[in-house]
Amino acid sequence: MQNHTIFQDIINKKIPADIVYQDRIITAFKDIKPKAPIHILIVPNIFIKSLNKIDKSNKHVLEHMIYTAIKIAKSAKISQDGYKIIINCNKNGGQEINYLHMHLLGGEKLIALY
Repeated sequence: MQNHTIFQDIINKKIPADIVYQDRIITAFKDIKPKAPIHILIVPNIFIKSLNKIDKSNKHVLEHMIYTAIKIAKSAKISQDGYKIIINCNKNGGQEINYLHMHLLGGEKLIALY
């Protein structure tokens, strides 16, 4: 059973969001509380609770999310200087919304975690 999240409302355009890219597999939109000058959230259009729920039947979604992040980084002109892609997984990994999502951050020098 899936829990309803704000992401479904954004995907279905029930609430406003600054959508930068959408296709049949993913939706990408600007984060409303950006942590960098460029902060885009990339979410699958189908419900996947977390990274742990990626399996053989839906691994193409994760691949498409990464490919889309690269395309957005290039179009935002941050690919040369660098950017960060983050996926938090479950509570201890920092995932706050139980819906798989990827953060694309850039536009300034970002702190290296490791």
